[in-house]
Amino acid sequence: MTIEKITEEMNIKEVIEKHPEVIPVFQKYNMGCIGCIAASFEKLSDIASVHGVDVKTFVNDLNNAINK
Repeated sequence: MTIEKITEEMNIKEVIEKHPEVIPVFQKYNMGCIGCIAASFEKLSDIASVHGVDVKTFVNDLNNAINK
């Protein structure tokens, strides 16, 4: 089974719903995206920018979480 790779252009809510195992990654970066209204329309790149997080590192951490 091939796992879909997470990209910075993906919607936050969709990623969390598809892969709940990424929630600790959001917590690691102090992102309160779970349940946030903005999660419905913002992309991962948007939230990384707002929080001053390197998007490549963030997405890499998300992908590592789903590949465990």
